[in-house]
Amino acid sequence: MRIGELAARAGTTPRALRYYEARGLLSARRGENGHRVYDEDALLLLRQIRTLQESGFDLEETRPFVDCLRAGHSEGDDCPASLAVYRRKLAEIDALMAELAAVRERVGDQLARAERARDALGAAALVPGGPEPGCAVFPEGTGRVGPEDGQT
Repeated sequence: MRIGELAARAGTTPRALRYYEARGLLSARRGENGHRVYDEDALLLLRQIRTLQESGFDLEETRPFVDCLRAGHSEGDDCPASLAVYRRKLAEIDALMAELAAVRERVGDQLARAERARDALGAAALVPGGPEPGCAVFPEGTGRVGPEDGQT
């Protein structure tokens, strides 16, 4: 099949296919007219690449899966190199989740602190001209800029 048909069937663009070819992930033979011609195996490779990219793998991380398919395996993750990529990706995801959990905890702590401070002020905090609530980011006397300083 020609590049346009393969791109349409794979849900991508001819430009992406040329890029994958330049990166060595996809190969085509040339027809008599010089146009790229792909076989059905190219569609399998592209589906593997696209599936992995949709799961957060970068293009280079798809290479072991493509190589595994090219070696004749029915699945791109039948090879040890592919399994190693899965393990690295899971470790990366776990690290990101831990980082996000720490950020969430800090934001939750800030919210709880702010709510306690607001509750301690009581109704006065809701009255215009009442005491100004504190701010952990710009505590009093640290050069906070606001409307009272003529700036917003």
